[in-house]
Amino acid sequence: MFWHYFIEKVEFKRSIKISICMTNEQYENKIIVLQKKLEEYAVHDIIEDKKTSLFRSLLRKPKKDEVDLHSLNLFYECILLISGRYSANYYRGSIHTISVDHNVKDIVIGDGTFKAKTKSNIQKAVRKTGKNKIDLKLDEHVFIDEEDTLYFNRQGKEIKFPFTINSKTIENYPKKILAANQNNVKKPEIPYEGIIAKISSKLKKSLEPNAKKLTDKLTINEISEIYVPIYEARLIGPKNKIAILRIDAVRKKIV
Repeated sequence: MFWHYFIEKVEFKRSIKISICMTNEQYENKIIVLQKKLEEYAVHDIIEDKKTSLFRSLLRKPKKDEVDLHSLNLFYECILLISGRYSANYYRGSIHTISVDHNVKDIVIGDGTFKAKTKSNIQKAVRKTGKNKIDLKLDEHVFIDEEDTLYFNRQGKEIKFPFTINSKTIENYPKKILAANQNNVKKPEIPYEGIIAKISSKLKKSLEPNAKKLTDKLTINEISEIYVPIYEARLIGPKNKIAILRIDAVRKKIV
């Protein structure tokens, strides 16, 4: 099946319309900024403690005074959240084998007649009370209802989400923070259509290729942009080699 998407996106807009399977759906769209738990003075301590390890070689480890901090910036990097639901029903061909009495040669179901399997000579030698087998070729009506939430980095790679989102961990005015740091905001590089296609593919994994009379629907519940504060230190070591140290300002750890 080919999915048709129409997405109308406005910067920091709360509601986005999407057309899926020729029907209009509305899903929630949020902009979330996680609170920074690490101040710059503490970042300098981490940099001072870890900077020489970035320039370690098999022969030697430089001294601290051989590594200089060239620049330190706070970036807000986007993680994309998408949640959706896929529902479908279809028919699939199937064979069900049933046992009948030894003297039953066929059975009639509706307008169909199903004959007993021909026995081998060995099976015929078995006492007459042995059961006959009949294969019933039927169509099974199958229903699918799958729901999932996925996270992607800004390049579109699926990731595990290591953060907690609640009223204590997010900023109250995310738009203002992003606007004030607009030059340091790393927005998604993958369009929404891309992550919609990814969750569609994952939710439809249980759909069988030989499905008949398929009726299905993909519903997108939410697409949100979650911005994580990351300190990025540019360091210059011996022989003017450059290294980047990235520090998660939420979990207070090097990434």
